[in-house]
Amino acid sequence: MTDDPQQHTHRPLIPSRRRVLATAALAPVLTGAAAGAPRAAGRQTVEPVMTRLADWTDVGRALRGPGEMKRFMYHTGMPRRDLKVYSQGIRIKPALALGTHLSFVRYADGSSLLMGDAVVTEPELQPFSDTLQKHDIRQTAIHKHLLAQKPDIWWVHLHAHGHDPVAVAHGLRAALDRTATPPPTTTSTSVDSIDLDTAAVDKAIGVKGVADDGVYKSTFVRAETITDGHLILPPGLGATTSVNYQPLGQGRAAINGDIVTTAAELQGVLVALRRAGADLVEVHHHNLTDEPRLFFVHYWAVGDAVQLARRLRTAVDATHVVPMAGAID
Repeated sequence: MTDDPQQHTHRPLIPSRRRVLATAALAPVLTGAAAGAPRAAGRQTVEPVMTRLADWTDVGRALRGPGEMKRFMYHTGMPRRDLKVYSQGIRIKPALALGTHLSFVRYADGSSLLMGDAVVTEPELQPFSDTLQKHDIRQTAIHKHLLAQKPDIWWVHLHAHGHDPVAVAHGLRAALDRTATPPPTTTSTSVDSIDLDTAAVDKAIGVKGVADDGVYKSTFVRAETITDGHLILPPGLGATTSVNYQPLGQGRAAINGDIVTTAAELQGVLVALRRAGADLVEVHHHNLTDEPRLFFVHYWAVGDAVQLARRLRTAVDATHVVPMAGAID
């Protein structure tokens, strides 16, 4: 979250990965869990339902730009290509850490859920927040993905649930209009621009990655079913681990991402990241009512991409995740 969506198709797993298959672990969400679904706050859980791109036409019009389907999710991406952001002396590509992402999901009870992550400058943060509040769109986190950066950037997690996704989309558009965020764009997946040994990176980290606008991305999702209140979240929505590589030449990369953990896993992950040579950036929540309760550890590292991927895998392996390409941060 940083994390960025790609095509929601399973990629081949690296054989040495010590995990259950993603399809088996996520079967309750994909095949139906109504009979044995847990209750949240005294309410029966509700499953997401598949929709078509045409079902979200009015939402797309309200957001004034194209969206695309990512399995259960209607996703709209808005990379902050208008910004020139530097951190640790490196200019940050939008696909590494500067993407605004908005995802809508339809549920079996007819309601819709918005979850998203917006990138705003410090001068934009307060008017953006004021407008969200006027439209009853919740902020569930205001935090950092990067260490000291210029200009100062904030990442804001968004949440809204109800029966009028078009009204939510209008509220989002009004808030985004208080910023200089460029119009929505669809995801780029060109592999020609990745100046890294991606096969070696895949083997080291344990999952087949994908390219996105000059950045290579390895994605994992929690193996267990995640609920937000009484809503079952689709795999990859708000509960992903991401390892994102921005090539720097000669096999080196700036690596930025986050690892999703439970409370019991958190300290082990922090220790593993430091031992891997990564700098710790942030520990925070994405949701307010998730079950199990999840924490997200943002980190930063610069060096040989393959060596760092191999070391970072120890932190990933300290959590209950499975490889999956194309999840949403």
